[in-house]
Amino acid sequence: MPLNFIDNQAVRSASSQTLPVIDPADGQPYDTIERSSAADVDMAVQAARRCLDTTWSRLSAAERGRLLMKLSAKVAEHADELATIEQRDCGKPTQQARADALALVRYFEFYAGAADKLHGDTIPYLDGYSVLTWREPHGVTGHVIPWNYPMQIFGRSVGGALAAGNTCVVKPSEDACLSLIRVAGLAAEVGFPAGALNIVTGYGHEVGDALARHPGVDHISFTGSPRVGTLIQQAAAERHCPVTLELGGKGPQIVFEDADIDAALPFLVSAIVQNSGQTCSAGSRLLVQRGLYEPLLARLGEVFRALRAGPPALDPDLGPLIRQTQLERVRGFLDQARADGIATVAAGHVMDEVAAGGYYAAPVLLRDVPPGHRLAQEEVFGPVLAAMPFDDEDHAVALANGTAFGLVAGVWTRDGARQFRMARRVKAGQVFVNNYGAGGGVELPFGGVKSSGYGREKGFEALLGFTTLKTVAFRHG
Repeated sequence: MPLNFIDNQAVRSASSQTLPVIDPADGQPYDTIERSSAADVDMAVQAARRCLDTTWSRLSAAERGRLLMKLSAKVAEHADELATIEQRDCGKPTQQARADALALVRYFEFYAGAADKLHGDTIPYLDGYSVLTWREPHGVTGHVIPWNYPMQIFGRSVGGALAAGNTCVVKPSEDACLSLIRVAGLAAEVGFPAGALNIVTGYGHEVGDALARHPGVDHISFTGSPRVGTLIQQAAAERHCPVTLELGGKGPQIVFEDADIDAALPFLVSAIVQNSGQTCSAGSRLLVQRGLYEPLLARLGEVFRALRAGPPALDPDLGPLIRQTQLERVRGFLDQARADGIATVAAGHVMDEVAAGGYYAAPVLLRDVPPGHRLAQEEVFGPVLAAMPFDDEDHAVALANGTAFGLVAGVWTRDGARQFRMARRVKAGQVFVNNYGAGGGVELPFGGVKSSGYGREKGFEALLGFTTLKTVAFRHG
């Protein structure tokens, strides 16, 4: 039974209560985790503060980088083990689980190399003064990690925080936390001091809320829904604690008539099918210029009909959704689409080999979705692609920007001037031109605008976000 990891030790929760760990492939429990409370959060925060004050703050940036590099190598050594854990915990196909473990390796590697590159500036000022700035860690950072990409989001959040000199308390999702507990153990094995990295499991409304409200936490990083993001902000605001929020998206894939369809097609499919559509950056809206609309839907339909949802170990195109409530949510969107007369172009199928209790949903391609419909406005978080036509650039921009979200967008056109115009006009934190996702891009700052949140993770920009800037002015005559 995995326990909380606090002060480099596996510990029971104060209540000794547990929660079941469910395999989404068959709907059956196979382990338990701790149902922690505010008391456990307090224990973890105190451990992180002790480490910060007595050990972590005394390490040089280069020494922190070396520890992160050792952890990167250790994770690489255990990549198969971690992928197996994540596969069963999250229902990920083998290839995706393996890719997530290797992405975690790369995040730690990147932030290991960046740790001693975090420089301040000197500022020209009045005669007789020398002014400089220092980048200092916030202190103890809290991290609320979702269930869709536990290892990847842990890497981009915790990796940057540790590199910048913070100590961390992590609240993983109760639906997917086993791989992160294992990684914390590996961190202790390679020499991370006790208290540098702490994991506390349990429900969001109990542990997540306690972490956001704890007076000893100096910064909160949260990835999840806009509704919960609002609650996190409100709790942190009571004590003026800064937050970084990544709150989902409704990503448009904008395809012009001059696009290279052969190049675009694999991206259009993978951007909605990857991780069973449970991806904040999913390309869930397909905007196609009218002259290309029917031909593109016909080709996409052929691909969708061949897609398979099945047991993760068979490495199908997509595995199960994370839980029963998520399956019901996806089914609810599709039921409403049928009731509203929205036509289905094509759907994949669920393989015969799946267990009866698994949470499987076949990928679906819908057409002529009205721009104001739920399917065009709300995050389904499932393998449902909503297609709609547009006439010209202005129309495409209006549709692309016509939701509350602004996380990721894709633009497909051979016209170089149009590429730049669209990249500037579309309101999103990331815009990909003639690609989508850039292969993950550990180095690429990631975050949103509007209801998709604020602040940035990934890349060097995230490292800056885990620091505060101090200005020092010397008067020397």
